[in-house]
Amino acid sequence: MGVFKKRKRAAFRPQQRPSGALGERPVVAIVGRPNVGKSALFNRLSESRIAIVEDTPGVTRDRLYADALVFDREYVLVDTGGFDPESDDAMTKSIASQVRAALSETDLVICVYDGTVDPLPADHKATRLLRETNQPVIWVANKVDSPRAQPQALQYYSLGVSELHPISALHGHGISELEEAIYRALPAPREAGAGFDPDIPRVAIVGRPNAGKSSLVNRLLGVERQIVDRRPGTTVDSVDTLLDWSGQSYVLIDTAGMRRQRSIKRGVESLSVLSAIRAVERSDVVVLMIDAQEGAFEQDTKIASLAIDRGRALVIALNKSDLLNAKQRETAEKRSREVLSFASWAQIKKISALSGQGLNALMAAISRCGREHAKRVSTGEVNRFFAEVLGHHPPPTVGNKAIRLYYIAQTAIRPPTFAVISNHPDKVHFSYQRYVVNQLRKRFGFQGTPIRVFYRTRKRRD
Repeated sequence: MGVFKKRKRAAFRPQQRPSGALGERPVVAIVGRPNVGKSALFNRLSESRIAIVEDTPGVTRDRLYADALVFDREYVLVDTGGFDPESDDAMTKSIASQVRAALSETDLVICVYDGTVDPLPADHKATRLLRETNQPVIWVANKVDSPRAQPQALQYYSLGVSELHPISALHGHGISELEEAIYRALPAPREAGAGFDPDIPRVAIVGRPNAGKSSLVNRLLGVERQIVDRRPGTTVDSVDTLLDWSGQSYVLIDTAGMRRQRSIKRGVESLSVLSAIRAVERSDVVVLMIDAQEGAFEQDTKIASLAIDRGRALVIALNKSDLLNAKQRETAEKRSREVLSFASWAQIKKISALSGQGLNALMAAISRCGREHAKRVSTGEVNRFFAEVLGHHPPPTVGNKAIRLYYIAQTAIRPPTFAVISNHPDKVHFSYQRYVVNQLRKRFGFQGTPIRVFYRTRKRRD
């Protein structure tokens, strides 16, 4: 099997890049019963320790995602909650619904078994459903920590799988072979925004369930294109629609509502995060819908963080503001600013998707943020600015080392990305880094978009 063959893994890390530079990244979901080691495998493949790893079924509370890289291919890795064979939720229909929902939102599925026990009925059911589709699936028997454990793991061939990968996610055995299989199974690279002009801004409308996302799409389009229902989770897929507003074209991406995992029994709505991840991946501007009556909550911070991590411009829409009086609207905006203080640069617009109130201001903000997201500043202009910054407030000395910043250049757009050449890039304090970003905003605007500034070592040729 070659499971315990020693092989050095290259320390590949995803590179920062403009939105859509390499096309849409494929989404890979890890699925399986509770307590088979999905989170440990997620951590191993993403080379992170983001997911909680604990020997207790159902410990994964949130659907987690991470950028991953295998050889020269970037992809988005998603750790899902375990299939619950005891679920009594009539809507989800337990395992079958979860498998089908995962297949609808992913490009590749990694199905994980517990290689230390015999196949259980839940394994049989999930395997049968996955085999009935055309979706590529990689079958993994986890917890194979020693050669003596391999015979037990090989019993999963009785489920009819074509190829089984015995691994130990905890110790790293068999991971190199699994990554090769992932690389071979990934779909061919796709161009971002196929079917629409790539220069048209792509706007992802995201938020918790029942925030009014579909109502906003319907109002903007002037048609009842999306089903509107007061029950959370009515929208299950991301759907792209071309919109012309005041002579400018946009591609609207409507998504299923995102809610906290512990609020989800299981099933279609539990895959809404996958839907939103894919939508944000394909977007330039993200509109975060918040019910003004309820206000911003912790989950809204996670959704905003998803957009910022992806380097997308962000507009916050306080929906149903027409149901509040002036004082209540002011309180709702103040609370949103406090909860989303890490995105203080994001614009907030008070709207009513039902009546159309504030939509002109919202679309103007989306257009402005889209332009700022793609803004480029000349090297001469940004270095004249940088000289003023250094003259007014040079970086502090760290220990006995004087920190020197030689020059700055914008290296990318969507989001605006800058590189600062320094003699000690790792010694630049985070507070000074934040100061530089704030000064960039003060001079050049960049309203509604994150800014990335990287500090690099000065090379000899520089």
